Amino acid sequence: MHKIKILPENLANKIAAGEVVNRPESVIKELLENSVDAGARSIDVYVKGAGKTLMQVSDDGDGMSEEDALLSIQRHATSKISSIEDLEAIKTLGFRGEALSSIASVSVFELKTERKADEIGTLIRIDESGKIFSEKGSFPKGTSVAVKNLFFNTPARRNFLKSNSTELKHIIETFKRIALSYPEINFKFYNDDELLFDYPADTLEERLKSVFAENILDLVFEVKELTDYISLYGYIGKPAYLRKNRGEQYFYLNKRYVLSKVVNHAVFTSFENIMEKGDYPFFVLFMKIDPKKVDVNVHPSKLEVKFDDEKEIYTFVQAVVKKGIGSYDLVPSISFRDDDADSSAERLRFIDFRKSDKNDMSDRPIFNINGSQKNKSAFFSDDDIDRLFGTMNKEIKLTAPGTKVEPPFDEKEPKEVYHIGEIEQHQDQESPFIVLLHNKYIITQIKSGLMIIDAHVAHERILYEKALKSFNANMPFSQQLLFAQTLKVDPADMELIKELNPYLIKLGFEIKFHGKNSITVAGVPSDVIVGTEIETLLEILREYRKNQQKKGLEVTDNLAKSFSCKAAVKAGHKLTETEMRILVDQLFATSMPYVCPHGRPIVVKIPLEEFDKRFGRT
Repeated sequence: MHKIKILPENLANKIAAGEVVNRPESVIKELLENSVDAGARSIDVYVKGAGKTLMQVSDDGDGMSEEDALLSIQRHATSKISSIEDLEAIKTLGFRGEALSSIASVSVFELKTERKADEIGTLIRIDESGKIFSEKGSFPKGTSVAVKNLFFNTPARRNFLKSNSTELKHIIETFKRIALSYPEINFKFYNDDELLFDYPADTLEERLKSVFAENILDLVFEVKELTDYISLYGYIGKPAYLRKNRGEQYFYLNKRYVLSKVVNHAVFTSFENIMEKGDYPFFVLFMKIDPKKVDVNVHPSKLEVKFDDEKEIYTFVQAVVKKGIGSYDLVPSISFRDDDADSSAERLRFIDFRKSDKNDMSDRPIFNINGSQKNKSAFFSDDDIDRLFGTMNKEIKLTAPGTKVEPPFDEKEPKEVYHIGEIEQHQDQESPFIVLLHNKYIITQIKSGLMIIDAHVAHERILYEKALKSFNANMPFSQQLLFAQTLKVDPADMELIKELNPYLIKLGFEIKFHGKNSITVAGVPSDVIVGTEIETLLEILREYRKNQQKKGLEVTDNLAKSFSCKAAVKAGHKLTETEMRILVDQLFATSMPYVCPHGRPIVVKIPLEEFDKRFGRT
């Protein structure tokens, strides 16, 4: 007797259904995709009992003849492909021909369809015993599929379904995903006879408002890059709109919602260092590419894809997103407000980011080193400054580096700084004033009001990008010490120095090793303050080790951050006016002058309107 047998068709269908239909959401997805492929302009979804009792999708698409309707419920019956060549260039959402047969095998199934040119349509019904009934009748043009009592004949699978609220949540998420991809289609969603969502046919921007929130366009920025080979367009959340989960990341490949680690990671790294661990960028992105360059036939759910050249896709997405991020001025503007009308307590309020044209410097301080000042005075208490920076929006971080940076302090004979209350009067009124507050904060005039810069983190940003540039350029420049300094280090530090020495050399350190626990420092980077060479090196090592343990950063990024943190001017260090001006100019020559490598804000702006309000001018 043979041990191997051909399975009965009804059993084979149930097994196949396990790959395609695993919960009510799967049914809704397959039916919605069929409606879209049928050219529908209006699609209605009806759900009862979170899909366990009833799911129905009705559309005004092409409809089917009686023969096609009967064939559609058979396994591997499809109108989407007919050859190997078609499979290698799929342009429709569905193509396998398994969805309807799989759904029908685990439910009480009913299909009504009528073509626009026909006077009479077709009803296909499959009862609980699996018997197929076909009837003629008059029905609305298009197709309507009703699925009742899902998994009634596979109770084990039905028992695995979650609560109604959980299953309904999955259904709604899938409904929204498809609705986002086809804003030109009118979508309606009914739950237990109540209309929950009504998305009229409109533009993508209006569909975003309908699906997410009326003010969503204020929280995102547009990215768009169209080429003959590949195109990417859509919207990405601004840094203040970072999310704590991956749920709001929507990527569509040729209008099909898919999951792509390549694309997700490319977007994620574009926001490098803006985000803390656990933060994720919101995005809705659409990619158009030749179907022959991608394989969507990877998984039964059709959610996974493979690209011919993943590296090329990664680089393209990252470049487009970085370009979009770079087009916005990420300096937060702040004003004070009363949270409670009856409360005297004031809190900071952040004004939204604004679009910046390329090389737009209209709202940044531009200095003439020999320029003059107009006599001004102001007063900020320690409490005001602490309060100002202590309540900063902690979700404003920094993006990735990549532009030319020069040392900020090259001036040979700097002039004396003018502190608040003792600014001298000068002739040239076009050069904005600049003052140092408590040897911490640089305050200067800009077009829209007042800009405040944290000197330490501004210098950090400059040194960070300079360090990364040194790693890439491989052209180290070392400031030789007049007297080389020798010190003993513990074995752990010795091993770390040896490990990092190739990178330390590129930064400008010149280190010689003696025995097991002794080194000589003969040269240091030009940015290291004279007299602090050994202390700075040891602090860099400590900071590197701390970052390695807590953040697991890549070597060059970690070392660049550690160097910039420990070599930058410290709070309390007195800067001359010329040093401040050069520092600010070099800051705005960096790729991201708004936040330091560790995510702290560098710059804030107080609009002129806030001063007008405070002085009763409004």
